Amino acid sequence: MATRDSVDQLMQQCEDALRFAQEQYQDGRTQEHYNDIDYTQALTYLENAYNDLVTLAHSANAEQREQLHRMRLQLQQLQNQMIITPH
Repeated sequence: MATRDSVDQLMQQCEDALRFAQEQYQDGRTQEHYNDIDYTQALTYLENAYNDLVTLAHSANAEQREQLHRMRLQLQQLQNQMIITPH
């Protein structure tokens, strides 16, 4: 079973990844190809956070799984936006 601390720590990691990715997404939309390395790194952070969520969800209780699922949807949505937006 996942501990509350492990879930909280992962949620913080995901929020950090989302924050960084949102900054890169905004920069990518305005500056286009100026900062490809950070843009790609942001996508990598989102993917890693997503994979960690999936892994932790296997040992989480129902309430934790719901919280992880909502975060996973946020990660996926931003990741999809970043992929389809020409930068």
